[in-house]
Amino acid sequence: MTHAVIDAHIHLDWYQKKIQRNIINYLKKHNVTGLISVSSDLCSSMENLRLAASHPAIYPAVGYHPEQKLPSEGELHSILKLLDKQHKNIIAIGEVGLPYYTREHRPNLPLQHYVRTLETFMRKAVEIDKPLILHAVYDDADLVCDLLEKHGITKAHFHWFKGSRTTMNRMMKRGYMISITPDCLFKEKIQSIIQYYPLELMMVETDGPYPFKENEITHPRMIHDSVKKISEMKQKDLGEVYQTLFQNTKDFYQLP
Repeated sequence: MTHAVIDAHIHLDWYQKKIQRNIINYLKKHNVTGLISVSSDLCSSMENLRLAASHPAIYPAVGYHPEQKLPSEGELHSILKLLDKQHKNIIAIGEVGLPYYTREHRPNLPLQHYVRTLETFMRKAVEIDKPLILHAVYDDADLVCDLLEKHGITKAHFHWFKGSRTTMNRMMKRGYMISITPDCLFKEKIQSIIQYYPLELMMVETDGPYPFKENEITHPRMIHDSVKKISEMKQKDLGEVYQTLFQNTKDFYQLP
């Protein structure tokens, strides 16, 4: 593992403290030079800011995960205030988006309220000039593309993207980024996305602690296997793929 990697999407605050410390302490050993640690609510945002203050390789994003009950008016207001106060210390607004998986179980969920919340974050992204980290898959990605265009947002990262070629064509035209998780090792659907989407608009992530292997904790070191798979699927030199993915992430998030 001589090549450096950046985990473009991880919920570092969701890990048990002992595992969290282990991940942080062994970043250098696994040549992981950065963690984009996304937030799920106000408390999560505060914790990610605290973690980032303790280690230079942790880059926090502040947001509210859509696969849950909508934030109260008070919590949403507090998150927006936090974004204003900490905009110099965060690299993005995220994770935000639409509740695709929740609606599979609750089809009558009022989507318009989630759209309204997402648009609130979009307006704030424009105001403080930060990219958006998006939870938007399948048909939701098209709706989110509509909203991004409505608000004039060009810096958007669709994490763990899943969707049609028609949707991908639209995203590619706008220069939106996607990121690939370790399920690329065994999911043909993700492998087909890797083959189709340009390497120049791609990053790698774990979405940890989401589990990919039975009895194995999701760790940023898994990204090295993902990069090798991307190299194989793209039929490109491994070193070139490492460098492109690494630079894509640095450039998109304006990392030092």
